[in-house]
Amino acid sequence: MALPRPVVICGPSGSGKSTLYNKLLKEFPGVFQLSVSHTTRQPRPGELNGREYHFINRDQFQENIKQGDFLEWAEFSGNIYGTSKKALEEVQSNNMIPILDIDTQGVRNVKKASLEAVYIFIKPPNIDVLEKRLRSRKTETEEALQKRLSAAMSELEYGLKPGNFQHIITNDDLDVAYEKLKGILIKMIDEVKNEQYKP
Repeated sequence: MALPRPVVICGPSGSGKSTLYNKLLKEFPGVFQLSVSHTTRQPRPGELNGREYHFINRDQFQENIKQGDFLEWAEFSGNIYGTSKKALEEVQSNNMIPILDIDTQGVRNVKKASLEAVYIFIKPPNIDVLEKRLRSRKTETEEALQKRLSAAMSELEYGLKPGNFQHIITNDDLDVAYEKLKGILIKMIDEVKNEQYKP
């Protein structure tokens, strides 16, 4: 059997993309697995190396970039984040569908790598709802919030451009959005399950 195709899930902060893919991981534990990214940032309290991220230093990261180990990488707030080819292959070798949670910059890079992926964009109903969701988190300064909103605008512009994504889901109602996501992936889910349960 061919390796399971990765699922690229993209959307601005506050679109609810991580809530949606976490529901997939919970409902189909042996089918999907989140591809763990690498980062140069310091671990936050409670984070474990290899679970939330693979934490490596900047020199090592840049060496890996030179060696072509990364499918995509980007720099935010002085830290580098990226998806390694190895992390993706590890998930696929277990006959599971890798989920890649990446931004639009990452999507552009992954597309250059000719990855046979399913590209899904999660969008909020409108920018006001997005702002309300981000403000309700109460985790950021006004300046950081404005930066996120500005980034969200450019992500939405790219995400809604015809041809950039195969599927666009509006996350207005979480349950409805989740059913749509499941509907898009159900054929792949069945294929993986059938392969896993072959005698």
